[in-house]
Amino acid sequence: MKITAPIKTVEMHTGGEPLRIITEGYPQIPGDSILEKRRYVRDNLDHLRHFLMFEPRGHFDMYGALLVPPSDPEADLAVLFLHNEGYSTMCGHAIIALGRYAVDQKMVDVYEPITTVKIECPCGLVIASVEVSEGKSGKVSFLSVPAFAFATNQEINVEGHGTVQFNIGYGGAFYALASAEQLNLDVQRSPTRDLVDAADAISQAVRKAVKLSHPDSDDLAFLYGTILTDGGDHYSSDPTANICVFADRQVDRSPTGSGVTARIAVQYTKGLIKLEQVRVFESVTGSLFNAEAVKELTCGPHQAVQVRVSGKSHYLGESIFSYEEDDKIGKGFLLK
Repeated sequence: MKITAPIKTVEMHTGGEPLRIITEGYPQIPGDSILEKRRYVRDNLDHLRHFLMFEPRGHFDMYGALLVPPSDPEADLAVLFLHNEGYSTMCGHAIIALGRYAVDQKMVDVYEPITTVKIECPCGLVIASVEVSEGKSGKVSFLSVPAFAFATNQEINVEGHGTVQFNIGYGGAFYALASAEQLNLDVQRSPTRDLVDAADAISQAVRKAVKLSHPDSDDLAFLYGTILTDGGDHYSSDPTANICVFADRQVDRSPTGSGVTARIAVQYTKGLIKLEQVRVFESVTGSLFNAEAVKELTCGPHQAVQVRVSGKSHYLGESIFSYEEDDKIGKGFLLK
């Protein structure tokens, strides 16, 4: 496949989790819906994901956002999410960054103190609210697509760990949720590699044992990863810590926007929290997201909630990536 160059990007991070926003250089992407665009990019342009996410331009845990024309008439912009394995359906840390980016680039009419940015994602329309003061963007919150508990209080045998209790929540993507304590691990103190190994083992076991489904599309019905928690699922004003391991053992440096959405949905379904009880979620970097269930909904057969997640993203710079035809290594590689 031919590599189009140069490709221009804006570099941001949310809680330490990178976001490479691709602004120029991709070919036109056909498709009447965002899911069709996602399939086209996956099937025809995956070499460009390797080019931008993998080394030497990226790294094993790089994350990207490709802006595409929206198919939803309500949307201000649309986005496809890129990572080390493929293309996600939702990404909260990216929404927080894109909210600021859309305001700063005047992609929407800007109002103070709050500007609304409607972002079409593969999972549906996500509404971001961006704080604006004296023309400068700041903190961002977003309202999730309907989030629900797919399965609660389940047990599974996990290689190397025995019986593990878990839940499955949907927050724009499906996650297995399990406390690290039952694995003799601590999400804030154990070596990251041990946490990754355990979370990945749970993901593999759940993928083999549980058939997921989503009422909107089969494209959404896959387990994105596992979130190990500190077990703090009952309501408390104190932060609850977690680590999200998704895609191909990729570690989220932020608390994970879609992940905390899934955690809130499961906590609400199990009666552990009430509407509008704000919870604070802490990541492996110490960054914080606030999240709360704000409204009851339904999603097909599932009782669901809409979740508001809040955080802050920061700019890192801009990049222009080029390619020389004789550089085979420069097409992208990963060391695992």
